[in-house]
Amino acid sequence: MTTIRYHIEELIPYINWIYFFHAWGVREAQAPELKKEAEELLQQWSRDEEKSTIFRAVLFKANSSEDDIILYADGKQGNNPTVSTTLPGSNLVRLPMLRQQRPPYLCLADFLPPSGMEPQTMGLFASTVPFEVHGLMEQTLSDRLAEATAERGHEEIRKRIWGYSPKENLTPQELFAEHYQGKRPAVGYPSLPDQSINFIIGKLLDFQSIGISLTENGAMLPHASTSGLMLSHPQCRHFSIGVIGEDQLYDYAGRRGIDAELLRRFLEIQ
Repeated sequence: MTTIRYHIEELIPYINWIYFFHAWGVREAQAPELKKEAEELLQQWSRDEEKSTIFRAVLFKANSSEDDIILYADGKQGNNPTVSTTLPGSNLVRLPMLRQQRPPYLCLADFLPPSGMEPQTMGLFASTVPFEVHGLMEQTLSDRLAEATAERGHEEIRKRIWGYSPKENLTPQELFAEHYQGKRPAVGYPSLPDQSINFIIGKLLDFQSIGISLTENGAMLPHASTSGLMLSHPQCRHFSIGVIGEDQLYDYAGRRGIDAELLRRFLEIQ
C-alpha cells in the first residue's frame, strides 16, 4: 500500500483551473481576479507546514470475470512486489462493474484479461484534503486540490511505483488532457456511476486510517476527496454507462450482494 503526503506548494502546477472557474460559474473576464484570490489562499496554506493532502493507492493483479473485476488481494497471482499482501482471508476480491446496454456495450472490466489468462496489474486510489475548510472559496479550492493530488499521485504511480510508463514527460496541460497511457476513472464518473462501490474500495484502501469516512450512500467525507480505479490498458477510455434496465439492476444487485431496491436509489433505471 502506498501513501504519499503532498505539500500544497507541490500541487499548484497540477491544479486544473478550468474546473475551478466552472464551479464558480464565472466568465473569462472575471477569472483573473478570482484566480488571484485563490492563489493568495494557496500561498497562505503553503506557509502552514501542517497543511498537506494525502494520496493512497494499492496495486493488485487482476482479471475480469464477465462484468466483474477479480482482484488477487494477497499477490498469489503473478510476482509484482507492489501487490497488496495486507488483506486477511480469501485472496479473491470481486469488484462488480456495470455495462452499457447500448452500443458499444462497454464495461470497465473489458480492459483486463479474462479469468484463465495471465492477470495484469491494476490499481485503486483515493485522495483527500484532510484539513478543515470554511466558506465557498476554501471549499472549491480544496476540491481542486483533491483532484490535483490524484493527478500528481497517478503520475507517480505510472512513472515510478507501478512503473509502466517510466519515460513519460507530460506538461500539466497534457496531463489534464489525459495524454498518458491508461485511465483513472473515479467513483461517480459515467463509467463508474454507483457511489456505493466506495464501500468496497474503502475497505481495500482503509479509508478510515487517512481520515475518510462514508455516508450511508457512499459519499466521501471530507467532501474534498476522490477515489477510483487506475487502469493501464492502452485502449481504455472514458464512457457513459447511461440508463440500465431491470435485468441488469437485479444482476448487479446479486453480484454486489445488495438489495436491488436499495441500489435503485443510486442508479438511473428505466
